[in-house]
Amino acid sequence: MTEVDMTYWLVNCLVVLALSVLLSGVLIPQILLIAYRRNLFDEVDERKIHKGLIPRLGGIAFEPVILLSIALTAVGNIVLGYGGFTSELAVDAMLLMCGFCAVQMLYLIGIADDLIGIKYRAKFVVQIICAALLIAGGCWFTTLGGAAGIDYWSPWIGYPFTCVVIVFLINAINLIDGIDGLASGLSSIALIVYGVAFFMLGDMAFAIVAFATLGVLMPFFYFNVFGDVNRHKKIFMGDTGSLTIGLILSILGIKLYTHPANELLDINTSVVAFSPLIVPCFDVVRVYIMRIRQHRSPFLPDKSHIHHKFLAAGMKPRTAMVSIISISLALSIINLVVSPWLNINLIVVIDVLLWIVVNHFVNLGIRRQEASAQ
Repeated sequence: MTEVDMTYWLVNCLVVLALSVLLSGVLIPQILLIAYRRNLFDEVDERKIHKGLIPRLGGIAFEPVILLSIALTAVGNIVLGYGGFTSELAVDAMLLMCGFCAVQMLYLIGIADDLIGIKYRAKFVVQIICAALLIAGGCWFTTLGGAAGIDYWSPWIGYPFTCVVIVFLINAINLIDGIDGLASGLSSIALIVYGVAFFMLGDMAFAIVAFATLGVLMPFFYFNVFGDVNRHKKIFMGDTGSLTIGLILSILGIKLYTHPANELLDINTSVVAFSPLIVPCFDVVRVYIMRIRQHRSPFLPDKSHIHHKFLAAGMKPRTAMVSIISISLALSIINLVVSPWLNINLIVVIDVLLWIVVNHFVNLGIRRQEASAQ
């Protein structure tokens, strides 16, 4: 790719990011206004830590803003006579269209869940259909990149494995959304990593999607973390937002993991793909295993997620959010640094050991907190 091409795509990435930030910053206050006028609030219960009436409809802004920012950028390129943008989108048209259909389905089921509530079995069915759409569009694990000693395998194994991974990732993002800024912060880190990685690999269609999605999360993060409840400025993303973001991260993560380029500046692209998602994924695995060992349904909610543990250890919600995001960032950096020299399987083992250490120290903090309360 020439320097001119790099500049052209850098400008497009910055434009789509800026448009997404602007549109999200305009739309979210309007959603807040409607939510307060129509009394559409998140119900407070024993599992939730927030107080006061807070809407959980922030995710309604996500899909329209992402699509509109990409479409406006495409229109701008056409008007100015640049055909490279639409040509790049056309290369991956099948997956982008299947991805659009899947995101639309999850977006609608998320709205229904936030407004009236949907049983988790129905959501699982829709998620499986969405996974099937992505697989039909060509987004599936053609390789494991050497993980577990597996390189290439039959589609008969790759298809169902991909379906499980997509459903797992969607729910991992949904379940980590327990304190202000956590899901959006972790997702933003992943989107930055994915956006830069696809840009450097020259896969610009997915870089554009990553930066458009990042842009919509930035104003939301502000309203979610720093918004004042008393001034009607605070909002949650709800299932609409977490399901949408989870699916987009699934698409980007799988595409990067299976990217035909084996090396990215001497960094394994497979490691780049899974590293930003370690915290939500490892947390779901830990919680599910714990619930099964206690003979409870792994799908019934409780207060055993990593953010609940940080709060039980005596941390304030914002401190817990910053700490968990910092852990995710640290694990990602460690993986990227060691990936040129270590096998992917060894990196995963190191990640698991570090995760066990983190949980051990958090458990010690919980015991100290319980002892001091007695």
